[in-house]
Formats: sequence, C-alpha cells, structure tokens
Amino acid sequence: MKEILLQRLFTAFPGGLPGIALLVLRGVFATTLLIQGVCYLRETEVTPGGLVLGLVSVGGGALLLVGLITPIAGAVVGLTGIGVVCSLFPSCTSPLFSSGIPILFAASILVAIIILGPGAFSLDARLFGRREIIIPRRSNS
Repeated sequence: MKEILLQRLFTAFPGGLPGIALLVLRGVFATTLLIQGVCYLRETEVTPGGLVLGLVSVGGGALLLVGLITPIAGAVVGLTGIGVVCSLFPSCTSPLFSSGIPILFAASILVAIIILGPGAFSLDARLFGRREIIIPRRSNS
C-alpha cells in the first residue's frame, strides 16, 4: 500500500543531465537547510518552537539531501518556512533567509524539487522507481 502511494507521488525519475540538475538543487537546498537547522539548535536559549524548527530543518535537510520521501519532506519544510515568514514560528538570531530575495530563491528551488521529484540519483528512485520486468521466452519442449 505504501509503495503504491509513494509511486503516485513521483511522476518520473529523470536521469542524465536533468537528474544531475535535480541532484544539485537538492544538495544546495538541503545544505542550506542543514546549516539553518544547526543555527536554530545552537541558540543560547532554545525555545520549544526553535527546537522543533531546528529538528525539522535538520531532518528535512537530511531527507532532501539523500532524496528520501522527497515530496513529503519538501512539503513539511515548505510549511514550516511559511510559518516562519508569517511570524507564526520563531526565527533564529542568525537566519540565512533574512530578506525577501533569499526566501524567494529558496522557495523557487523547493517548489522545483517538489514538482519534479528527486531525480534518478536518489533513494526514492532506488526504492520506488520504475522497474523493468523481463519475461523469459517460453521454451517449446
């Protein structure tokens, strides 16, 4: 059941140059997210909201980096990011996304990753990608 659900989340797993481009997008966004999560967790007085955001950032960054449950991880990261932008969640003292332009770039990368999927160079592709089934010819014996 879970494999069917996850297969429906991904339209394709492009390889070649498009797959490499998706790998670069995932790597850049995930690294930034990991750094932001560490900034949340290294605050001098970590609030419960800051702790949750730090853990979501580090967990989401790790999942996006390796390409595991990419659409779900991207959606959770996106929703928490919207919460920070709308001041529903606390911001850390050293935010990487401090102005509108970096937030716009990060949101654009995240939307591209969610819509296009993780690409061929991901754990999602290994676990839930399309498979070729070879049926051997029937012998006439």
